[in-house]
Amino acid sequence: MARELRFIIIPKVAHPWFDEVHKGARAQAEVLSRELGVEIVVDYMPPSIADVVEQNAMLEKAARSRPSGIAVDPVDAVGHMTAINRIRDQGIPMVLFDSPSPDASMTSIGNDFAQQGIIAAERLVKLLGGAGKVALMQGYPTAPNHKERYEAQMAVLRKHPRITVLDGGTDNDDIETARQQASTVLEAHPDLSGYLCCDASGSIGIATAIKKAGRAGKVKVVSMDGIKLILDAIKEGVIESSSATIPKMQGSMSVLMLWQASLGVQMPQAVDTGIDLITQDDVDIYLAGAV
Repeated sequence: MARELRFIIIPKVAHPWFDEVHKGARAQAEVLSRELGVEIVVDYMPPSIADVVEQNAMLEKAARSRPSGIAVDPVDAVGHMTAINRIRDQGIPMVLFDSPSPDASMTSIGNDFAQQGIIAAERLVKLLGGAGKVALMQGYPTAPNHKERYEAQMAVLRKHPRITVLDGGTDNDDIETARQQASTVLEAHPDLSGYLCCDASGSIGIATAIKKAGRAGKVKVVSMDGIKLILDAIKEGVIESSSATIPKMQGSMSVLMLWQASLGVQMPQAVDTGIDLITQDDVDIYLAGAV
């Protein structure tokens, strides 16, 4: 076995949620290095914006450095990401994180994204007593995990005839875009009852807009993910609850799977890192661990 391994983490975009993935990846690398006597290095290469061309370019740059493996959260379906297919043809091990796998040929590290969306939508419907205006914000529409969450939430909302579904905007995984679009929706709909979203950017942007508009508690928000900015909003009562992935675990398992791939071990198609439902009842526990 090589005495040094270098794994590269490529997220959708530079973002606080992906910083947590990076932390988890580094922690796992430190454990493996210590226990195996092998130096394992994690390089973090976030694109500046969430964009297919940008991410493909970052993947190509990573591949030219001949790493021991690459973990990527794709902004589009894997079949549309030309760089992923070329890198795999070069024999560089790859895994997906925070994204479903298209088939058994690639390992996916994450959770059931449709179920995550269902948990959020069903909770909001219950909070509203099955009636009211609900805005649903999309994330990066082609991203497989965002798409699965969005479609699952829409399916839940359509089951309730007294729920009116509004276009809550599209944040393209950008917090400021989410804030601007949520502000527009709030201004146009003073009787809005609830807000859903598909990613952490939407969660933070919506919370910021609602707080600025003075409508905390009046518009019920069930968000996605559980990084500190979201936890703070739950603590303040701006976000009612969040259906959360566990990013540090995704980073940790990405490195573990890449290490196994470097050994030629047969890989699972999916590694489920779970979903947490975070509310005011337990948010302090999560805040204590948000370091």
